[in-house]
Amino acid sequence: MEQPSPTPLLDLVDSPDDLKKIPREQLPALCAELRKVILDTVSVTGGHLGSGMGVVELTVALHYLFDFARDRLVWDVGHQCYPHKLLTGRKARFHTLRQKGGLSGFTSRWESPYDAYLMGHAGTAASAALGIAMGDRMRGEQRHAVAVVGDAAMGCGVAFEAMNHAGSLDEDRLLVVLNDNRWSIAKTVGALSRHLNKLRSGAFYNRAKEAMHHLIQSIPLVGKDLDQKLGDAVETVKHMVVPGHIFEELGFRYFGPVDGHDVKGLLEALDSTKKLDGVVLLHVLTEKGKGVPGSEDRYDRAHAARPQAKKKPEKVPVEPAVLQPAVPLSRPGRSWTEWFGEGMLHLAERDPRVVAITAAMPDGTGLMEFRDRFPERFVDAGIAEQHAVALASGMATAGMRPFCAIYSTFLQRGYDQVFQEIVLQKVPVVFALDRGGLVGEDGMTHNGLYDLAFLRCLPGVVLMAPKDGPELHEMMAFALSLDGPSAIRYPRGNAPNHGELLGWHGRRQPLEPGRMEILREGQDGAVLAYGDMVQVALEAAALLDKRGVHVEVVNARFCKPLDGRGILALCDRHDRVVTLEDHARIGGFGSAVLECLSAHGPVRAHVQVMGVPDELIEHMSRPQTLDYCGLTAEHVVERFLAERQAPLCR
Repeated sequence: MEQPSPTPLLDLVDSPDDLKKIPREQLPALCAELRKVILDTVSVTGGHLGSGMGVVELTVALHYLFDFARDRLVWDVGHQCYPHKLLTGRKARFHTLRQKGGLSGFTSRWESPYDAYLMGHAGTAASAALGIAMGDRMRGEQRHAVAVVGDAAMGCGVAFEAMNHAGSLDEDRLLVVLNDNRWSIAKTVGALSRHLNKLRSGAFYNRAKEAMHHLIQSIPLVGKDLDQKLGDAVETVKHMVVPGHIFEELGFRYFGPVDGHDVKGLLEALDSTKKLDGVVLLHVLTEKGKGVPGSEDRYDRAHAARPQAKKKPEKVPVEPAVLQPAVPLSRPGRSWTEWFGEGMLHLAERDPRVVAITAAMPDGTGLMEFRDRFPERFVDAGIAEQHAVALASGMATAGMRPFCAIYSTFLQRGYDQVFQEIVLQKVPVVFALDRGGLVGEDGMTHNGLYDLAFLRCLPGVVLMAPKDGPELHEMMAFALSLDGPSAIRYPRGNAPNHGELLGWHGRRQPLEPGRMEILREGQDGAVLAYGDMVQVALEAAALLDKRGVHVEVVNARFCKPLDGRGILALCDRHDRVVTLEDHARIGGFGSAVLECLSAHGPVRAHVQVMGVPDELIEHMSRPQTLDYCGLTAEHVVERFLAERQAPLCR
C-alpha cells in the first residue's frame, strides 16, 4: 500500500499562484510542512538553518498577498530565503542547495525571476528596495517594493541611511518588514500595542484622521494652531506607548509588533499596510530556529547546520604515476578559526592590552571562549564592519592592541575606515581575515578573494599568511609587536599542524619581517606559495619527485613587505618559478612578485602566477572550487610537466 505523502499541501505548490489557491485555514499546516522539508534537507546539505525556519509564516503570508513575479521582494542577507525558494518553483531542486550546479544558499537573480538580487551581505536590502521604488515612480510603474530586514541588520549604518532617505520621500511606495527575532521585545509590548496597531493601520482610521485634520483646520482664525497642538498631544501620547516612534521620526509609518508565527495575523497586517502609500515599516516578531529541536535553549538559535559527512567516491586517476595524490588532501584536525581563537587566549593572558573585536561573528571567528574568559576585553560591534574598524582605531589610539576578526569578504564593507581611521592614523590594529580565499558552498558573495589587492596598495600595512596553525600563532605574536596596522589571512577549513606538511620535517625557520622560508630544495624549478597553498605546493613537489622532477618549495609568509632579495635570488637560480595563492590572480601575491621583478630588471626565470581566475566563482565545495580554479597539487604537477615542452610565460 502506497504511503501517504508527508507534505500533501506543499506537493500542490509549484509557484506562488498555487499557494494562493490553498484556503487560509490550511496555511499553518503548510508552514509545518515547509519546516519539515527545510530541516530534513539542510541537515544533509548544510546551510543557514535557523534564519529560514524563523520566517516560514512571514514568507507564506508575503507570497499569499503579493505578486512577486511583478512586485519586488528583497531579502536582507538572503540566507533566510529557503522557504521562499520552496514556494517559487525550486522545490524539486531544493536538495541541491549549496552544491556545485545546484541552488545557491542565498537569493540569486540568475536563479529565479522571484529573486531581485544576489544578496549575501547584511544591511543593504532597504537601500536596494528604495531604489526599486524610486525607479518605478520615475518610470510610471505601479508595483510594491518590499524589503525584509533582520533586527541585527537594521543596526547597519547603511540601513539607517536608507531609512533616513526613504522617510523624506512621500511619493514612493516602500514596505520594510522588520524581522525581529529578539525574544525580549515580545514580552515588553503586549496587547495594548496590538490594539493601537489595529486602529492606526485600518483604512477607516487613516481616512477619518485626515478628515478630522481638514475639519479642525477649517475653523476660522484658530484652526491651524489648534490642529498643530492637538497633533502634538496625540504624538506625545503615542510615543509613550508605541515602541516604533523612532521609525516614525525617520518618516516611516510604523505598525506592530505582529506575531510572526501567526499566519492569520500576518495576513491581516500585510493586507492593511499593502493598501497604504508612502514608506511603511511593519514590525514582525519571529523566533530564529523555530521548529529546530533544542533551538530554544541555544545561544545561536541554530543559525547554521553542517552537512552530513559523505563517503567520498574513490578517484580514478588518468595518469596514476602523476595524478594520484601521495596523501589525502584533507585530514582531520583543528580549523584555522580554532587556531586563531586559541592564539587570542594565549596573547590575552600575557598582554592586558589585547582586545578582540568582531562584527556579529563571535562564533564564526573563534572568539566564543575569549568572550567568556575576557568579557571586558571583547567587543561585538554587530553587523557594522565600518563601526568595528573605526572602533578598533579608537582603542588603539587609547593604548590598547585590538585584533579585529572579520571575514575577508566583510572587511570590504569597512574599507574606507581601514584607510581613514587605521592607515592614515598609523595605529597598531591587527586584522584577522578569516575565510581568506575560496569558501565553497557559500559561493561568490562570501569568497574572500580580494583582500590582498585592496590592502597591499595602502601604505604601511603588513600583510601575512601562515602555512600552518603554529605559524599562525607566530604571526599573531609578531603582529602584536608592530607599531602600525597589519593583516593575517587564513582560509576556511582545517589547518595542517607542525610536522604534518608533506615533505617538510619540522625545520621551522624563525619568523623575520618580510622574509620568506625555504622548505625544500630542488634544481628543476620552484613553487613560491602563499599561506595555505604551501601544503598544495609540497604535495605537488612529492608527486613531481616520482617523475624525476625536483622543485624547490618556498613559503612566502609575507605579501607586504615582500622579500625582494629572496625573490630575485630564487628567480636567478631557476628557469621556472610558479607563484601559488588562494586569491584573485589580479592584484594578489603573484602580481606583487611580478611588480618586484619588473622594478629590478631581468632575471633568469620565467614566472607564472597561479591563482583564482578573473571570474565570479559559483558555489560548490571548497575542494571543487580549488579544482575548478586549477589550484590543486595535480594542477601544479601538470604545469611543470607541460613546461618541458613549452616555457612558462611571465
